Amino acid sequence: MGTVTSISWTDHTFNPWIGCVKVSAGCDHCYAEHLVSGLLGFSGRRAVWGPAPDTPRHRTSAVAWAKVLVWNRKAVAARVRRRVFCGSLMDFFEDHPASNMMRPEVFDLIRRTPNLDWQLLTKRPQNIQQFLPADWGDGYANVWLGCTIEANGYVSRAAHLIAIPAVCRFISYEPAIGPLDNLPLDGIDWIIYGAESGPKARDHDLAWPRNMRDRCAAAGVAFFYKQPSGPRDPRFMQLDGQIIRQFPIPRTLVQLRPTRLLHRGDMSL
Repeated sequence: MGTVTSISWTDHTFNPWIGCVKVSAGCDHCYAEHLVSGLLGFSGRRAVWGPAPDTPRHRTSAVAWAKVLVWNRKAVAARVRRRVFCGSLMDFFEDHPASNMMRPEVFDLIRRTPNLDWQLLTKRPQNIQQFLPADWGDGYANVWLGCTIEANGYVSRAAHLIAIPAVCRFISYEPAIGPLDNLPLDGIDWIIYGAESGPKARDHDLAWPRNMRDRCAAAGVAFFYKQPSGPRDPRFMQLDGQIIRQFPIPRTLVQLRPTRLLHRGDMSL
């Protein structure tokens, strides 16, 4: 499944495989499980949501994989960079036999698409180190590493993330189900805030994104406000009357500049 995406902080979404297993409270109302089990028809004997060895992971089509190369060619032709979120229906660093077999192929695809900035997101940052390719070194120039932290109770995930060399590290504070004021911002380049969406959405407290916005501003960390709680509605994607959609500059670019500036074309304040 490779698509142009409705996710506001990326350009494309690519799922090399489909399936996962819940690991924390942020997974309780998982949109991906609902989509996979209902709309895509992976239920019963075809279920892909659960632990190994009871549930498999479904490899997506060769057409979906090939689209990534097309995105890169178009980016080269347009002389731009495009962001690719990998992935919305799986966890890139899940320790599952099928995922472990396919992950090296994804890293090969990443090497072949230098005009795409890959956003690899996980709720399992403790697994990142063991699943990186041998040539990772100080990080790939086109890979952003991220982890989901939905509340203070999961702040320990951040230590695993910042221990890994990467040109950009980001936190997905989504679905926000509690305050995250205990999160250290040292070593973090970007925070994405999103309250829970969908019919069973848990409410959020505006103090949570306000606190994170102000802390990011003080620390020079890019802040992206995605959405409040409830059904997604473009009319309400504002925080205190402002659209805040900042993007980080990867460290390889920062080194060429005297200060850490955001991409001016990618922000609204």
